[in-house]
Amino acid sequence: MRILLVTDAWFPQVNGVVTTYSRLRQELLQRGHEVELIAPHLFPTVPCPGYEEIRLAYWPGRRLVRMMDAARADAIHLATEGPLGFAARRYCVKRGLPFTSSYTTRFPEYFAARGPVPLSWGYGLMRYFHKPSRGIMVATKSIRGDLEARGFHNCVDWTRGVDTDLYRPRSDSVLDLPRPIHLYVGRITVEKNLEAFLDLDLPKGSKVLVGDGPQRKELTQKYPDAVFVGAKAGEELARHYASADVFVFPSRTDTFGLVMLEALACGLPVAAFPVPGPIDILDGHGVGVLDEDLGYAIEQALKIPASRCRAFSQRYSWGTCTEMFLRNLHPIPAESRRAA
Repeated sequence: MRILLVTDAWFPQVNGVVTTYSRLRQELLQRGHEVELIAPHLFPTVPCPGYEEIRLAYWPGRRLVRMMDAARADAIHLATEGPLGFAARRYCVKRGLPFTSSYTTRFPEYFAARGPVPLSWGYGLMRYFHKPSRGIMVATKSIRGDLEARGFHNCVDWTRGVDTDLYRPRSDSVLDLPRPIHLYVGRITVEKNLEAFLDLDLPKGSKVLVGDGPQRKELTQKYPDAVFVGAKAGEELARHYASADVFVFPSRTDTFGLVMLEALACGLPVAAFPVPGPIDILDGHGVGVLDEDLGYAIEQALKIPASRCRAFSQRYSWGTCTEMFLRNLHPIPAESRRAA
């Protein structure tokens, strides 16, 4: 198939959406599919408000139309609800072309966390974006149930994977700090609820945060005892995971939490709140502890054997993720491709 992927999240951004789609693209190419990518680096960009390091395409309309015309895609997938996603949606709706989409970020909660934007407004915008989609790909049962209760239709399941060759237990630590080492990996932003972790009065050990974002400077000054090491990737990131003792996931707004799978693959148990994402991945499997008392969750998670976490992570593969994605696609009829 010739698959057209439109995404507002792409390199040099570092987040779960970019990780998912870059790996998906590799898997699709290995299976012999063609993947046409439309992403911000192909357009003039402006900084995203509140996230200056994230660049968004600026007025992509005409250029995007030419690119989508030239693609002659067999299937179109819209990964994000940003400027490129909305422009591609208009293109498809105007020409009567079927497309699929994905709900990977809880933008209504993000907007509400950063300013006085009612959840109802955010979800109204999300319903508008996804309404014409032939399949809204959702990573967890909890998020799917929440969306369907809010009036979203055509939701379909799409799990995630983890590279268990890269993310694995290691004997050589890159962190020479008092133990236990409590690790967070992800963006340093207000919606990640990091102060719920940083405010904890833990009996011993160290708090380490891997990642970058607009709140890093503020939190570094406010919590001088925490160790902020900046963004890491690839082998360096994997070694930081493997050097810790427990993974702390304080977010209440993630749709999945790919970092939890990476941590588990490195043998780290997870401590998190009992919210969508952690519930779907961890609940009932004995590889993490979910509790509204995050300190208690950490205390209990530290008792979980690393071998159990590693074994559980091997259930998730990028191959399964890719096959589900392909099954969810809605092919464009040949006559519609010619008309476009």
